[in-house]
Amino acid sequence: MSHQQPLSSSVQPTDIYGGDEVSALVLDPGYCNTRAGYAGEEMPKQVLPSFYGHINGRDVFGDEYIVPKPGFEVRNYMNRDSVVEDWDAATRMWEHVLVKRLQPERSTPPSKKGLNISDDGDVPMEDDGNNNEDAMDALEKPLAENPLLMTEAPWNSPKAREKAIEISMETWGVPAFWLSKTPVLAAFAAGKATALVIDVGGANTSVTAIHDGMVLKRSIQRSPVGGVWLSNQICRMWDGSEPKVDVVPRFMVESKKPVEAGAPAEANLRKFNFDIHPSFRAYEEERVLTEFKESVVEVWRGPQRFMTPGNEDAVRTQPGRVFEMPDGSNQMWREQRFRVSEGMWDESAAYNTTDEEGRVTKAQTIPALIKAALEGVDVDLRPNILGNVVVTGSTSLLNGFNDRLNHELAQMYPGVKIKIHAAGLTTERRFGAWIGGSILASLGTFHQMWISRKEYDENGAGIVEKRCK
Repeated sequence: MSHQQPLSSSVQPTDIYGGDEVSALVLDPGYCNTRAGYAGEEMPKQVLPSFYGHINGRDVFGDEYIVPKPGFEVRNYMNRDSVVEDWDAATRMWEHVLVKRLQPERSTPPSKKGLNISDDGDVPMEDDGNNNEDAMDALEKPLAENPLLMTEAPWNSPKAREKAIEISMETWGVPAFWLSKTPVLAAFAAGKATALVIDVGGANTSVTAIHDGMVLKRSIQRSPVGGVWLSNQICRMWDGSEPKVDVVPRFMVESKKPVEAGAPAEANLRKFNFDIHPSFRAYEEERVLTEFKESVVEVWRGPQRFMTPGNEDAVRTQPGRVFEMPDGSNQMWREQRFRVSEGMWDESAAYNTTDEEGRVTKAQTIPALIKAALEGVDVDLRPNILGNVVVTGSTSLLNGFNDRLNHELAQMYPGVKIKIHAAGLTTERRFGAWIGGSILASLGTFHQMWISRKEYDENGAGIVEKRCK
C-alpha cells in the first residue's frame, strides 16, 4: 500500500465542507417564533411569528400582514409539541425568512426586467418551458452558497429530521447542512458542554441533561406548562375575578377614555362589516396576555409554596401592579399575580380549567420534571450536571423565576452544590438556542462536521440520523 501524502493546508479535502468565505445561516423554528440569521452574529437578524395568515388560498408571513380582513385565518405550521405539522407551510415560511428577508435583493438581468413578474412580485410558474426554467433558477439558487444549521426539539422524529435535510438539499440546494438539538445549543450559548437545560418556552417546558455536548436521551422530560398554558391560567383568573375581566384586543378599540380602577371601560369599539375569524381574535388576545405576563405576573420566590397559609395575606399588604386593558379598563393585581404562575411549581395551586390541555398533574410541574430528568442520568454525573443548570426560554423571564428555582433545587438536593446560569439579557434568554447555533456554526473546528452535498447525494436523507446524534 503506497504511503499517503498528507494534504497541504492549502488543499481542502473534497469530502468535507469547508466554506470559510461564506457565513452559514442559522434557523431556529419554534411554536411562537421562527428565528433566523447569520452564524457568528450575536442576535438573529429576523424573528417572525410562526403564526401566519391564510386568505383566499394564499399564505402570508410576517406580523405586519396579520390584520383583520374577511376570511383571514391565522394558522401555525407547528404543533404544541414544537414539531412541524404542515411541511408545505413550514417550507414556505422558512424560505420567506431565509431568502426574502435575509438575502440581499438580487439584480435582475436587463433582458428579464419587467418580464415574468406578476403584480404582487411573485414569479408565476408558466407552462412555457423557458419561462418555467428561468423561474425555477430564480427560486433554486438563493441558498446554494450558504450552509444551513437548523435546530430541532430533542424529541423530534427521524422522519421529520429526514424531511428537514431533504428540503434544504433538494429544494434550496444548500451546500452543507447540520441539525442540532435546542438544549445542546442553549448549553453552548451559556458556555457549557455538560449541563441541565431547563427551557421554559411558549408551547412547553422541557428539562434535558447534556453531557459532553450530547443529549442524554433517558433524561428528556417535557410538559405543556409554558407561556400558552400561563395565558390559559390568566384567562381563568380573569373569568373568576370580581368584576369579571373581558379581553378586548387592541384592533377592536377605536378610542377610549381614562377611567378609575375597577370602573367599567368607556371605549368606542370598531365595527367590522365582516366576521372576524376566531383564530385571528385568539392571536390578538394572546398579545394582550403576553403584555400582562411581562408587566404583572410574578413567581413566588419561596422558600415555602405560595399556598402555605399566611403567604397570601402577606402579599395583600404589599403594593400591587396596575394593568390597563386596551379598552382603558384597569385594575390593581396583588396576590393573584403570584397565584397565576404557581401551578408551574405546585399543581394544587393551578386554576381549574374545563379543557384537558390546561390541567396540570404533579408530574408536569417543573420540580417533578427536574427530578425525573436527573433520575434518568447516571448517579456519578448528577453533581456535575447540577453544578451547571442552564435556564433558557422566554417564559423563564418571569420576575422571581430563578430565585424560586434555586429554592426548589436546594430543597430537592440538599448538600449538592447548585449553580444556575441564566443570561441577564432578555434577548439572550429568548434566543438561547439560536445563539448557541450561531456560535457552533461559526467555529473553525465545526467545518469538518457539516453534512456536505456530496455525502447527501451518496447516502440520501438517512445520513442525518447517522451523523446528527
